[in-house]
Order: sequence, then C-alpha cells, then structure tokens
Amino acid sequence: MNVTERERTEAQRRPSSPPPRGRRGYLLAGALVIGFLIAAIVGIVSRFAERRALARETETLAVPVVAVIHPRTESPQQSLVLPSTLQAYTESPIYARTNGYLTKWYRDIGSRVRTGELLADIETPEVDQELMQARAARQQAAAQLEIARTSAQRWEELRKLKVVAPQEADERSSSYAQAQANLEAAAANVRRLEQLESFKRIYAPFSGVITRRNVDVGALINAGNTGANQQLFNIAQTDPIRVYVSVPEIYASAVKPGVKAEIEVMSLPGQRFSGRVVRNADAIDPATRTLLTEIDVPNPRSALLPGAYAQVHFDVKVQRTMVSVPVNALLFRAEGVRAAVVDAGGKVHLRPVVVGRDYGLDVEILGGLQPSDSVVLNPSDSLEDGQQVSVKQGGTS
Repeated sequence: MNVTERERTEAQRRPSSPPPRGRRGYLLAGALVIGFLIAAIVGIVSRFAERRALARETETLAVPVVAVIHPRTESPQQSLVLPSTLQAYTESPIYARTNGYLTKWYRDIGSRVRTGELLADIETPEVDQELMQARAARQQAAAQLEIARTSAQRWEELRKLKVVAPQEADERSSSYAQAQANLEAAAANVRRLEQLESFKRIYAPFSGVITRRNVDVGALINAGNTGANQQLFNIAQTDPIRVYVSVPEIYASAVKPGVKAEIEVMSLPGQRFSGRVVRNADAIDPATRTLLTEIDVPNPRSALLPGAYAQVHFDVKVQRTMVSVPVNALLFRAEGVRAAVVDAGGKVHLRPVVVGRDYGLDVEILGGLQPSDSVVLNPSDSLEDGQQVSVKQGGTS
C-alpha cells in the first residue's frame, strides 16, 4: 500500500467535520421562506373559502321564502246563481219646458198614474204676456199684408196702362212678398209661444208609479234640466221588472234568449218570481269578461221593487269543476288578475286567472288554475315572472 492510499483510508475513518457556518444560515432562511409561503397559501385558501361561503349565504338570503297553498276544489253546481239589481222597465225624470211658478201638484210619491194624466200646473206670466204680444204682432203683419196686396194690385194695373215705370211696380210686388213673409214669421212665433204655453200643464208620459217628487207649491220652475228645482217628478214603469245580469264568459254560451230564470229577493224570503232571458249584449265586456244579459219578470202586484238586490237562478246545469283560492293569493295588476304559481324547480309563473263569484275571504276561479298548482299566499307586489323562490316547509295546504 502506498502513501496515497493510506492517506485516503485514514481520511475515510476520521469523523466528518461540521458544515461551515454560512451554509447553515442559508438552510434556515430557506426553511423560513417555505414556512411563510405555506402560511400565505393557507390564508388565501381560507379567505377564498370564506368568501364563497358568504356568497352562497347571500344568494340564499336573496331568494325570497314563500308559503304556498293548493286551490280548493268546489263541488259541481246544479244551477247557475248570479247577483243582480232590479230595475224599472222604463224610468224617466220629468222636467219643465217653460219657466214659472208651481201652482198645484196632483200626484205624490207612490201614486199610480196612466199615460196623459195631469201631474202639476205651472203659472207662466212671462210666457202669457209674450204670447199676447206675438198675437198682436201677427195682427199687425196681417194688416200690413193687406195694404201691400192692394198696393201691388193697383201698381200692376197702372203698369199695364204704362202709366208708371215697371221698376216701381216691381217694388210694390216685392213689398207684398215681404209682407207675406212677415206674416208667416209672426204666425210661427205665435205657434211657438202657444206650444210653450201648453207646457204649463205637466202630464205623465207613460203609465207607471211616481217614485220621486222634488217640488212643492210656489217653487220657482226653470225650463230644462238646469237650476235648483230642475227635476219635477220621477216616474217608473215596474211591470214587468227588468233585471240585468253580468254572466261570466265561461257560462255565456249556456245563457241564451228564452232560458228560464227565477228571481229571489231578500225582502221576500222563500218566494221566487219567474222570468225569461229576453236579450243579451252579444259581446263580452273585455274589462270584466262578462256578458250583459237582460231578464224580464212579470210584476203585476208590484211585489218586486226597483233597486232591490236579487239573486238570479238560471235554469241551466253547470257540471264544470271549479276551484277557489283566498283573496290574498291574487295579484291585482294593470294587466289583469294574476296568481303566482311555483313550479317544481322553485320558479314563479304569474298566471292570468278568471275570477268568478266572491265568497268574502275566498273567490271562485273560473279558469287559469288547477287543484294541483302551488299558489303563493300573500305574494309581494315586486314578485316577477321567472323569479326563483324558496318554498317554506309546511306552507302547503
């Protein structure tokens, strides 16, 4: 073994010397940098997770929570019953056609009168004087016409003899024609005032009952429908009685002229009065989606009074299954009545509905909803079509 190999063997047997001090500093600094990086990464990840959790919570809170109900099924109806108000077959206010003072009235409220029966007298001193003056003016016009006629005949004879100029004879003929026109105008004025004079007596325009008397003896009467005492009487024909009913569109095809109907009023419980549908508007009102229908009911004993509330029972069979919902489940908007229906995915659909009878707390729905629909109870006015909502547990019924 030579010297070189011996030195190498001794070097391997000797313990290794510690690393120099500069190298340990580098290792420590690297460890600290790695620790800081790990801490920063952990902090960033935790803050990102917190932000995501906050965003999820905000989104959850932004989704409104609603309570829903299911429309209640109504039993099929055996007849169609609708509300209405009784009206007189013919009703008219009576006004004066001349000015004056009321001297006497002959019929009061509740009086039954016939066509042409005298109701009141009016004193018209101004009209009387005008009529006297007009008659005098007519006499003057008649006298002037006679003078003009005689003068025109004489001048016509003189023109034939060629004693006067033709122009002068034509002037006399023109004066005669003008006098004729003046007489006709005066006579027309007399006829007008005589007609006005006849209005001092108030007659019934048709047979009926006096429902209102608004004047008394001595009251100042104004012609027409102006002034404090413009309406003298109100007369109504109550036999037959007229009933107007707004029939929902869904029943419009069943309620036709000739269909029997019975009227029931609250003042006569247990009694029904028979009538028939005589006509309808033949058009659906777009505002109410109803058909205006008229029913005439014989009323010989005047048992039915105009203005009374009535229930109209139509002789038609209704077999459709109806549903009802609470009033606070509907949205009344400018475009119409809407119901907020929630689908299986939690989205709201504003569905148009047709409202029928009003039961007070509930209303009948003629179309637009099914018994299986989930309808939002107390929907907010800000609710929009397609909006995501969360259904409150236990809110269905």
